[in-house]
Amino acid sequence: MNATTVAYKPVGTALGALGGVLAGIAFKHLWKRLGHEDDAPNATDEDRSWREILIAAALQGAVFAAVKAAVDRGGAVAVRRLTGTWPD
Repeated sequence: MNATTVAYKPVGTALGALGGVLAGIAFKHLWKRLGHEDDAPNATDEDRSWREILIAAALQGAVFAAVKAAVDRGGAVAVRRLTGTWPD
């Protein structure tokens, strides 16, 4: 493990936390835009259908995965530009 990789670990952790916040915001906006209520259903919402709960969960997972990948990739590209080395 090289020095760039070691130095990137805390940065990657911070970027991951930021990505989680951004993904939550993005999902909330997307859910509203799709014409649903302000909040996505929880699995234990008695008044929501299985279909709505599973669609919300799948969509939320997709948004979180896409944002995480974008943030991770952007962080790695920034490290390579700054140091010339790709973090592992």
